[in-house]
Amino acid sequence: MNEQVKNRRYSIGQIMLEFLGSMNLAITVLVAIAIASVIGTILRQNQDYTDYIIKFGPFWHDMFEYIGLYDVYSVWWFMALIAFLITSTSVCIYRNGPNMFRDMRNYRTHAKRNSLLAFHNTSTLQLDEDREQIVNKVGNQLVDEGFKFRVKEEGDHTLFAAMHGGINRLGYIFTHVAIVVIVIGAMIDKNIWLSLSIASGDVVIETQPLAASKFPEESILSTDNPAFRGSVSIPEGQSANIAFINIRDGSLVQELPFNIQLADFRIEHYKTGQPKSFESDLVIRDDNNGEVVKQTIAVNYPLIYNGYTIYQASFSDGGTKMKFKAWPLKTSKIEALDINLEVFDNITIDVDKEPFKIELNDFRKFNINPVVDKDGKEDFKNFGPNFTYKLRDARGQAREYQNYMSPIEQEGSFYFVSGVRNSVAEEFRYLYMPMDSNGSMERFLRLHAAVLDADRVKVAVERTVSDWKETNATADEKLIAGITKSAYKLLGLFGQGGIGAISDHVKKTVNPEQQTTVYRVYIEILRSLVGNLYVQLLADEGVNLDDGISDADSKFFDDALTSLSDLDIYGAPFYLQLIEFEQIQASGLQIAKSPGKDIFYFGSVMLIIGIFMMFYIHNRRCWVWIGKDKSEQGYEVIVAGTSNRNEREFAINFAHMRDRFAARFGIESEK
Repeated sequence: MNEQVKNRRYSIGQIMLEFLGSMNLAITVLVAIAIASVIGTILRQNQDYTDYIIKFGPFWHDMFEYIGLYDVYSVWWFMALIAFLITSTSVCIYRNGPNMFRDMRNYRTHAKRNSLLAFHNTSTLQLDEDREQIVNKVGNQLVDEGFKFRVKEEGDHTLFAAMHGGINRLGYIFTHVAIVVIVIGAMIDKNIWLSLSIASGDVVIETQPLAASKFPEESILSTDNPAFRGSVSIPEGQSANIAFINIRDGSLVQELPFNIQLADFRIEHYKTGQPKSFESDLVIRDDNNGEVVKQTIAVNYPLIYNGYTIYQASFSDGGTKMKFKAWPLKTSKIEALDINLEVFDNITIDVDKEPFKIELNDFRKFNINPVVDKDGKEDFKNFGPNFTYKLRDARGQAREYQNYMSPIEQEGSFYFVSGVRNSVAEEFRYLYMPMDSNGSMERFLRLHAAVLDADRVKVAVERTVSDWKETNATADEKLIAGITKSAYKLLGLFGQGGIGAISDHVKKTVNPEQQTTVYRVYIEILRSLVGNLYVQLLADEGVNLDDGISDADSKFFDDALTSLSDLDIYGAPFYLQLIEFEQIQASGLQIAKSPGKDIFYFGSVMLIIGIFMMFYIHNRRCWVWIGKDKSEQGYEVIVAGTSNRNEREFAINFAHMRDRFAARFGIESEK
């Protein structure tokens, strides 16, 4: 009974070894790992989940998150595949390694005459020389051919068993061991300990966008963490002793045993505006030993210090200081509010007792875009600094704005340009506010304020109605009163909602078949009303109107009317104008601690050597049998050979070797 149980256990063990060491399992696991690696390469890992939602939509985002595609290399099923690969490869080494080593030393000295004659590559020589001479010549020839051999003396014959390229078998062992070594090195750098700590709850991923100082203790990794790859953005003149590790939908804070200071950051651009090169002057201060290291890093030229590698990865704004004027767009008063703000800061201001929060997101000093010159050739032009911010209302809803500091030329005229969009998934829509002859937007703002000024509106309406009465002398008072009321209504709608408000009013109050005609009449009346407001402004500026309005002032009016029509779409209660700035840049650093990289490199070298041995070193075997021929007067010499690969090439080489054997004995070989 005990013997049966023992045999059964042995059988199960053998089955498991067969399964784990099978080629089918290895290929299946390798294909699965390859597919997962392709996904992990194509799909950027550990990005903000908002980006994934925008890209894939809520349904597929949740599906991909569930199966772990956003962190492929740490998900449990990928780790299981790696474990299977290591186990399967190790079993292959365990099962086949000893046989490989034995085969390297086994010269196979038990070959028989008839079996050698049956070889595909074989040749027979008939010799009349002394046996001892034949043996010596055969030995010398095998040495010349590069073979190592063993000699077996029998009573009636001598057998040479020769081998060349036996270390070819090491290629198999090296490649399999290399796979295990490479995977172990990669897993050490991947930090299995951290994955297990997260799974057990000892380490908790922080999903809120907090400052490093506000991270909970369970989300902070100490300097004892054996391996990691994190990033940190450091503004010029500032320093940091931590890095952020992005994991799935959150992050962890990694403490560093030294302090990194960014002394200076420099960037160069191509003519197209794309970054050409950027570099950082870093100062490393180690409080443990008082060491100070200064070095400039650039892309592909990292700083290596005490097992930590610091790479130049990116750049961004580091908190540029800016001064603004907030010009109101919902009131007839032109009183700008002065605001001082830094990038990544925010401020709340009240507009008509409603709070609006300004969140300053980014600043760019150079904005180089393609333009077409007067000859139709494309060139590149710097549009100057711009900044991006979000304006959030009391309900928490936000729009994103992008404003240019300097006026931008379009078709011979200059405009103050501001873009707006409701979400990052949209393109910016731009508002073009015309620049006046003084290089400012004061005239445009005063015209906008005049549309909302009751006193100026009254004067404009009276002048417009008066002009109409001169061309319609027979009109009665009732008609004139109706036109006056409509004029006030049009300016009121235009001031509150632009052209869109007038269009909506027409759709609600006019029969469908008359809407187009009425709308055109309203636009003509509106143009006359705003035109009279504009004439008042020109008179206030001291512009001579005796000869009428100049072409430049007329063009300004057309552009201003278009911009005023778009203010409702613009949606902001004020226009934020950048007055001056002090740029502060930040360097994006990637910091890695990779104790497994040397193991990985060692495994890679082993893999290269192993592949070289397997494909470029051929295991060739040769046997030479020397014995009496049938006449018992001379000797028969049988030369046979084989190779473990490329038999066709070996057949050609064997034919040459056969000829060289025959030449040593001074005879012609058997063809």
